[in-house]
Amino acid sequence: MHGLGGRYATALYELAREEKREAEVEASMTTLKAALADSNELRALISSPLLGREEAARAMEAVAGRLGLHPLVVKFLGVLARNRRLAALPQIIRAYQTLAAAARGEITAEVTSAHPLTATQEDALKAQLRARYRQDVALDTRVDPDILGGLIVKVGSRLIDSSLKTKLDNIGRAMKGAA
Repeated sequence: MHGLGGRYATALYELAREEKREAEVEASMTTLKAALADSNELRALISSPLLGREEAARAMEAVAGRLGLHPLVVKFLGVLARNRRLAALPQIIRAYQTLAAAARGEITAEVTSAHPLTATQEDALKAQLRARYRQDVALDTRVDPDILGGLIVKVGSRLIDSSLKTKLDNIGRAMKGAA
């Protein structure tokens, strides 16, 4: 794991593993990821430079209590707040999920779509990726309406970009070159 997010995620994963609570902590991280995706206020909280360390820690403790997060995650969020690292939370969550997937023998595919994928679409994508990489696949999905349609799938250092935006950009460049 690289960078700040990777270091914090690794530390949390090691603590969870020592306490044999990997699944509970991962579930809490998934809950936290969904809350970040759904709440503008929570995203503003983690990125606000105006809150003091203790105020941010108390706010995150309240959020964690409301979300029913595992006590280890609650303590971890307090550490992040006191170290002024809450802004790195999305990267930490992504890195934690990658570590947990690797421990289960899975690879993680980062998938960006213009609209949320249905469970059927996710299952079909997992099946295709499983066949291609001959390994179980965990999906880390994001929605980005700017890609217009299609998918962007990143597995390790490999990138598969079938987004409509990229296709239109390529056509535009080809037309400029032909003129």
